Parts: sequence; structure tokens; C-alpha cells
Amino acid sequence: MSQEPDRQTRQPAIEVDATGYRCPMPVIRMEAALRRLQSGTKLLVRADDPLAVVDIPHFCKESGHLVRRLPDEGSAKQPICVFEVTCAPDVA
Repeated sequence: MSQEPDRQTRQPAIEVDATGYRCPMPVIRMEAALRRLQSGTKLLVRADDPLAVVDIPHFCKESGHLVRRLPDEGSAKQPICVFEVTCAPDVA
């Protein structure tokens, strides 16, 4: 997990790089990061597991987090899906 300035809000952007991990690890790593964050904090999640496209939005919906899919990174043969997750209230 790394921190870098978020240019739009000036808050730290927390990042979870789950590339190389397979289901269920991307969601588990994301959930662990979310538990440490305050409500409203944004988390950037990158994953190359094809199931993450379904699993991450599903987990966020069930847990009350807001999720937004960002443009994929990587190549057409090895896409990396990117999500911006906003931590829900009362998660910590």
C-alpha cells in the first residue's frame, strides 16, 4: 500500500496493488486497506485477476462502499483493471 498526493482533493490517495494475486486475494487486500481508512477516503485498487472485475464491485456494493471503474491499464493481452473505492461510513 502506498500514498501519493491526490491532485483533485489534496488528500493522500491510498493504493492497493493486487496485480499478480488471484481470487479472493484482491478483495481481501482491498478490505484490509479499507478497514484502516476513515470514511470518505479514496482507495485506488489495481488487479489483473479477471474475476476482480466482478468481485470488487460486488464486495463494495454489499459493504456500502462507493466504487468507480477507471480505464484499464496494461496491455490488451494483460489488462489491469483499476477501481476508485470511497470508504463507507462506520467501516473501521
